[in-house]
Amino acid sequence: MTVKHEEVKEYYGKELTTSEDLKTNACCTIQAPPKHIREAIAEIHDEVVSKYYGCGLTIPYQVKGLKILDLGSGSGRDCYIASKLVGQEGEVVGVDMTQEQLDVANKYIDYHTEKFGYKRSNVKFVKGNIDHLDQLDLEEGSFDIIISNCVINLALNKQKVLEDAFRLLKPGGEMYFSDVYSDRRISEDLQKDPVLWGECLSGALYWNDFLKFAKNAGFTDPRSVENHPITIENDEVQEKVGDLKFFSVTYRLFKLDGLENDCEDYGQSVRYKGTIDGNSNSYNLDDHHNFPKGKMITVCGNTYKMLNDTRFAEHFEFFGTWDVHYGIFEGCGGNMPFSEDGSGDAGACC
Repeated sequence: MTVKHEEVKEYYGKELTTSEDLKTNACCTIQAPPKHIREAIAEIHDEVVSKYYGCGLTIPYQVKGLKILDLGSGSGRDCYIASKLVGQEGEVVGVDMTQEQLDVANKYIDYHTEKFGYKRSNVKFVKGNIDHLDQLDLEEGSFDIIISNCVINLALNKQKVLEDAFRLLKPGGEMYFSDVYSDRRISEDLQKDPVLWGECLSGALYWNDFLKFAKNAGFTDPRSVENHPITIENDEVQEKVGDLKFFSVTYRLFKLDGLENDCEDYGQSVRYKGTIDGNSNSYNLDDHHNFPKGKMITVCGNTYKMLNDTRFAEHFEFFGTWDVHYGIFEGCGGNMPFSEDGSGDAGACC
């Protein structure tokens, strides 16, 4: 049996008062945020920032006017960043189960409304458990983007969290989130440790289990945006986890019809216009798809859909159809599991 929600709330509500109280750097953002995120953070109240326990960057580009849901919003830092970036016509909803964190987030709604120059707040916070999103008053298919920052590892039913997220997204929407992953499954003994759980370690998903969960939820082609190894700079915690390795990874999961399990080649190409704010020279869809402005790039069918059937469509030119299939798209790492010269493993005779 893993730790219970009450122990997690106790850890984040009473054990931790600021990010300085963390015993490891698992719940800390390793890389520096881009310029537009830094500028937004500079306008956020110090108390909100001091109680931030995230492990990555969870707000993608091109969000103006969109409706965003933050799972495990804590003190509200990422919600207020999103509030600034979506603008007055956008909307942000944060869900968290820890009252002490919600108290901080709600305390500064008026402060940030005035700071951003808005006539009315575009943020609200809802008390709830992300394991039970279906029990909250959240409209199905109403969110453009769902974000989460180092929180899904704290959920007890991660498969259900992803399924609920898929249900809440609009068609063409995406889940863009950072979390902690492990190189193997976490033992039951470590899962019983409330400190390791609160430090975002013992609830970490084995990376291959996550991929299965995401695909089962409907997110057919998970894309890693960036990843970094986590160093545990605490001797006592390191002794407990032994040889386990942990990574902070940002994933983007699109809710799109027609995505295939593998990257297939239909002879399609795209050309980036250079029009996404903050990305005038090139745009990174994920950690292996960079699109320089003006350059024709061949893409698999899934990547074509991720650009053509989403909010990114206006920023690209699209070439090709779905009329002819040319096999696996090797540019995404796909390979035929047998060799053309017969040197590979032979199949059984019929």
